[in-house]
Amino acid sequence: MRKLNNTKYQVISSNLNSRNKLPLSFQQAGISFQLMRKKILIAIPIILFLFCWFYYFLPATVFDDPCSTIIEDRNGTLLGAKIADDGQWRFPYNENIPEKFKQALVLFEDRNFFYHPGVNIQSLLRALKQNISAGEIVSGGSTISMQVIRLSRKGKPRTIGEKIIEIILALRLELSKSKEEILALYASNAPFGGNVVGLDAASWRYFGTSPDNLSWAESATLAVLPNSPSLIHPGRNREKLQKKRDRLLDRLAEKGIITKSMCELSKTETLPEKPHQLPQFAPHLLIRTYLKNKGRRIKTTLNLNLQNNLNELIERHHNILKSNEIHNAAAIIIDVEKGEVLAYVGNTSNHSKPEFAGEVDVIPALRSTGSILKPFLFASMLNAGEILPNTLIADIPTQIAGYVPKNYNRSYDGAVPAKMALSRSLNIPAVRMLQFHGVNKFHHLLKNFGMNSLIFSPNHYGLTLILGGAEGSLWDMAGMYASMARVLNSFSENSGKYSDNDIHPPFYILDQETNNKESENLKEDGILSAASIYLTFDALLAVNRPSEEDGWDYFSSSENIAWKTGTSFGFRDAWAIGVTPDYVVGVWVGNADGEGRPGLTGIKTAAPIMFDIFSLLPQSEWFLQPFDEMKQISICQKSGHRASSICNPVDSMWVQLAGLRTSPCPYHKTIHLDKNNHRVTSDCENVTNMIHQSWFVLPPVQELYYKFKNSDYIILPPFRDDCENKTTENSLQFIFPKENSKISIPIELDGSQGKAIFEAAHRFPETKVFWHLDETYIGLTENYHQMEVSPPIGKHSITIVDENGERISIDFEIIDK
Repeated sequence: MRKLNNTKYQVISSNLNSRNKLPLSFQQAGISFQLMRKKILIAIPIILFLFCWFYYFLPATVFDDPCSTIIEDRNGTLLGAKIADDGQWRFPYNENIPEKFKQALVLFEDRNFFYHPGVNIQSLLRALKQNISAGEIVSGGSTISMQVIRLSRKGKPRTIGEKIIEIILALRLELSKSKEEILALYASNAPFGGNVVGLDAASWRYFGTSPDNLSWAESATLAVLPNSPSLIHPGRNREKLQKKRDRLLDRLAEKGIITKSMCELSKTETLPEKPHQLPQFAPHLLIRTYLKNKGRRIKTTLNLNLQNNLNELIERHHNILKSNEIHNAAAIIIDVEKGEVLAYVGNTSNHSKPEFAGEVDVIPALRSTGSILKPFLFASMLNAGEILPNTLIADIPTQIAGYVPKNYNRSYDGAVPAKMALSRSLNIPAVRMLQFHGVNKFHHLLKNFGMNSLIFSPNHYGLTLILGGAEGSLWDMAGMYASMARVLNSFSENSGKYSDNDIHPPFYILDQETNNKESENLKEDGILSAASIYLTFDALLAVNRPSEEDGWDYFSSSENIAWKTGTSFGFRDAWAIGVTPDYVVGVWVGNADGEGRPGLTGIKTAAPIMFDIFSLLPQSEWFLQPFDEMKQISICQKSGHRASSICNPVDSMWVQLAGLRTSPCPYHKTIHLDKNNHRVTSDCENVTNMIHQSWFVLPPVQELYYKFKNSDYIILPPFRDDCENKTTENSLQFIFPKENSKISIPIELDGSQGKAIFEAAHRFPETKVFWHLDETYIGLTENYHQMEVSPPIGKHSITIVDENGERISIDFEIIDK
C-alpha cells in the first residue's frame, strides 16, 4: 500500500517536472531572438546614420563657382556681361534649356537619361570592358547625372574610388533634383573650351546669340563640345569637331528628331571661328549692377531698341561736343507711371581716350545742381500759399549776409513774375524767394522727394542751395521730376486723392516695382499739391522765354514738354530735364574731371540732346488740370497778386486753393491829380476838382530797373509846386549797401586804400541827393546816384537826403579781409 502510494507520488512529480521543463529547440529559439533583437537595435542607428549620410552627403548647392554678372532687357535679351571673378565666362544657373540642345545633348551623352536612376549599369560594364581591352581608361560610362557630380568635384582623379563616390552622389542627386534640373545643372556648368563655361556663355561667345536662337547645327556643335572642349580652338581640330557634329546630326535624323533634308542643310553650316565679343549695350548700368548684384542674372526694365537709339544719339552729340573739349555726357529715360528706367547711358564711350574717363558712370555721380532745383522751390511756395504764378518778385542788386547772387546775363529786371523768373532761370529772384520761403522748409522738401545727397544741415547750404550750392545726381534729379509728374497723374486717377507710393526713386530691376496699387494708402493731402505741380509744369512749358536767351526757340515742338535747364558755376555742369505725363528725360553734359568750358551751358549743350531724346519717344497728351484743387479768381494783371478793388487791368486765372491766402495787390495806389496831371492834396486843391486814379507803383529800386524793361510803366507824376508831399511812399532807396552790411574794401595795386561805390535809387532821378558819411557831408549826385567812399575799418552810417527833404539812413561795417 505504501509502495503504491510512493509510486503514485513519483508519477505525479514526474508529470509536474515534465510540464515545467521546455524542449531544447524552444530554448535555442529564445536565445536566437535575443541576439536578433540586439542586432536590430545596433542596425537601426547604423541604417539611420547611413541614410542621413546618403541624404546630406550632397551639398545643398552643387556648384559654388563665381559667376559672370549678367543684365538683360525687359524681354530677356542680353544687354551686357562682366566676366566672373575667376576669369571665366560662366553665366548664372539657367533653368531653361532649349529643346534643340536638350535633344542633341541627351542623344550624344546619355540616351537613357530619362529612364535610369542616375547610374546606367550597362554603360558602366561596357566602359569596364573597353578599359580592360585598352589597358587604360578610355571610357567612364558616366551618365549626365554622374558628369554633373564630376564637374562639381573640380577635376578629381579618375579612379575606381572616385567613380564609386560619383555613383553614390549621382543616385543622391536624382532623389533631390528632377531630370530637367539635372540637365540645367549640366548645361550651366559644362566646359566649352577656353574660359567658356556653360551653354549660355558658349552660345554668345561662339555664335553671338542666345541659346534659344541656336540652329540644329549650332546645338549639335555645343552638345559635343563638353566631351572634348579643346576642339573649339581656332585653326586646330576643325575636321574632328565637324565630324563629331555631323555624326550627331545623322543620329538625330535616324531617330526622326530632324528630317534628312534638315540634316544635310545643317551640315553645310560652318563651325565658329574666333569667339564673339559679348554685347555691351549698357556698360555703365552693368557695372552698377555688378557692385550691388555681383554674379547674378538681372532682368532690367530697359528697352533694348530705345537703349540702342540712345547710345547712338549720345555718341552723335559727343562728336559735336568734343570739338569744344567737352568729353562726357549722360542721359536717362524714366517711365513716369512706375518709375522704371527705360534707357540708361552713363557716359560717352571714349574707348581710345582713357584720360577722358568714359568708364565713369556719371548718372549716380554727385555734381553741382545749378538751377535744376528751382521748379521745386516754385512749387513749394505755391503749395504754401506764398505766391501766385505771376506774383512779382524783386530782381534788383541783392546782398544777403555777404552773399551777392547775380543773374546769368548780369542784368536786372527790377521786378519779374515768378513764373517768368522760373522759365528764364533768373538767379536773384530765386534767392529772394528762397529767403522768404525758408531754407529749412525747402531742404526738408527736397529730402522728402528723394535728394539723397543732402547730408548736411540746411544752414550748411544756406541760400546757395537754390543755385548749385548742393550736389546732386542725375539719378536723383530725374527721379524727383518723375515723382512730381506721378503725383499729378495719380491725383486724377485716384479721384482727387494722394498716394504714399507716388514719391519714390526710379528703379532698373524689373521685379523691383515699388508702386503697389494693392497696398497704397490714399490721403487727402500730399507733400506738394497737384495744383502746385500743375502750375509749375505750366511755367516750364517755356512759351514765355525771351529771345535774348540765345537759341531757346530752336527747340519748338508740337508736343508739350515741361523742361528746365541748369548750369553750374564755372561752366562745369550742364543739365536739362524734361517732363511729360508719360516720360522724364534727364541729361547731363560736362567733363568728368570737372573742367569748365566756355559755352558749356544747359541751354546750349544739354537741352538739344534732351529734345532729340524726346523725338525717340511716343508723344504724350498734356497733364489733366486738377480743377478740384484750383479756383478761378481775379488777378491784377500787372502785379500778379490777387486783385484789389483798385487794380486795373484785371485778369481771370485758375490758381491753387492755397493761393487764396496770398495778399491782395500791394502796388496799386489811389492818387489824386489835377487837370494837368500833377499830384495834389486837399491842402492845395479842392477835392471836387481832383481826378482820383489807380496807379501801379513799384519801390524806387525796382522801378529804376523795371521801367527800362517795361515801356508801359509810367512813373508817378510829381506833386504840384504848391503842394507838399504828405504820402507815405518813399522816393529814395539804397541799392548798395543794405542795412547792417559787412563790407570788405580791397587794397589797390599801389598799396593805397581802395574805395567802395555806394548806390541809391530815386523815383525822380533828376532830383538832387546829398550824401553824408557819419553825419559828415561828402557830396551831391544828380541823375545817377552813385558815390565813392573809403571809410576806415569799423562801424559807420550813411545818410542821403534829397532836395525835397526826404531822408534815409542805414548802418554798415567795414571789415578787414
